[in-house]
Amino acid sequence: MGPNLQKQMKDKKFKKVPQVVLMGLDSAGKSTLLYRLHRGVIMDTSPTIGFNVVTLELNKKTVFTVWDVGGQGSMRSNWRYYLEGCKAVVFVVDASDRTRMEEAKTALKTILSDDNLEDVPLMVLANKTDLPNSMELKEVCQQLDLESCTNRVWEIQACSALKGLGLEQAFLSVAKLIHKQ
Repeated sequence: MGPNLQKQMKDKKFKKVPQVVLMGLDSAGKSTLLYRLHRGVIMDTSPTIGFNVVTLELNKKTVFTVWDVGGQGSMRSNWRYYLEGCKAVVFVVDASDRTRMEEAKTALKTILSDDNLEDVPLMVLANKTDLPNSMELKEVCQQLDLESCTNRVWEIQACSALKGLGLEQAFLSVAKLIHKQ
């Protein structure tokens, strides 16, 4: 290895970028919010089959590799394969869909029970809070039984992927959660 390459390898820009996994039920808005953050625009999305990977640079100090994993029932058994080495989990719920909160709670509990996530911080994003009759954060917290997550640092934040509200702040909070580890 030449001296220039050795110097570059020591340079901060070559340190490993934290991996963040974006999960949640199908139609929660995961891909929409990720592309809104990444590209700054609303893109037409279709159900994610497999995953999307994006390098998300919020500022010069905050860069993540974000794995957006499909949320259909048939995909959830594969979620565990994306958890190894991740530094944070962002779990997205549709705050306007009360009928699927029990399903979301079960999916979240399954994820958090994985051995790869011991001490890994959790950010819950209550998406679609701009819609009429959406749940307040307190209700989402209760429905997901977040208070029982005593073995990790976690936060919950409201957001709107379509309007771009709360997205950047949420991922900046994710960076802080990772640094607290």
